[in-house]
Amino acid sequence: MKAFERHYERSDATRVFIDVERAVTLTAPSEQTIPVVVASPHSGNRYPRDLLQASKLDPSSLRKSEDAHVNTLFSGANSVGAPLLAAEFPRAYVDVNREPYELDPSMFDAPLPPYAITRSPRVVAGLGSIPRIVSAGIEIYARRLSFAEAAARLNACYKPYHNALRRLVRSTHAKFENCVLIDAHSMPTAGLSLRDDLGGPIDIVIGDNHGKACHSQYSEAAISYFRDLGYAVILNDPYSGGFVTQSYSDPERNIHVLQVEINRSLYMDEITYETNSYFPKLTDHITGFIAEIASI
Repeated sequence: MKAFERHYERSDATRVFIDVERAVTLTAPSEQTIPVVVASPHSGNRYPRDLLQASKLDPSSLRKSEDAHVNTLFSGANSVGAPLLAAEFPRAYVDVNREPYELDPSMFDAPLPPYAITRSPRVVAGLGSIPRIVSAGIEIYARRLSFAEAAARLNACYKPYHNALRRLVRSTHAKFENCVLIDAHSMPTAGLSLRDDLGGPIDIVIGDNHGKACHSQYSEAAISYFRDLGYAVILNDPYSGGFVTQSYSDPERNIHVLQVEINRSLYMDEITYETNSYFPKLTDHITGFIAEIASI
């Protein structure tokens, strides 16, 4: 894709035990029939022992940054002819929607290597590739980490995820001469402002990096599709897209990226993480959305 690839091939010589049995799950139809790839980078819920041992939070609190059930919400992708890639590890462990070495120096027990990105707005906010906090600013760790731990996590999780995603995007583009990557996320209700122009809280945010990540026909179609179903939808506010949206898109070559953020209160209890009775209908609507994007 772009320049980020040159760094995450690095590894640290120190051997560190990482309890990650499987980094990603790829489900695909017997034949891909549409130029769409769906990815869920933050729905992983396999919490490694080394994270639980280093954290001062209980497992339920660690889940505050998890896009719970999003991989299932978008699981209809296969039925309409598209592959679905989902991370198995949690966002609190490794955030693949960041630069690979976007790291907060205050989290580590020694100076970071010079190629680390230590002053980005995401790092300052505590949300680097190894997050310092879960949502609401809650600190994750009871101790400082070593860089060897970070490097081992990135090699075990970040690298396989992006290797798989790049292969999917490239193979889709090669087959169809076009690719639309749908980057699937959820957003907590807390912090979402009520919008008078929408008649209430935001249900869905479509992010296209302010028109840079895809041709406008895709973002316009996404907004129209969900609004016609009665959802309150907005473009790029407050989420215009993260690292994946910015780094994988190349509209001039017909590689487009749409980030989709779903309000969690639509489909689950945000305290217990249990899905609600609307979950099946929302899943059907999202499957229809994937087909709608493919029809353009």
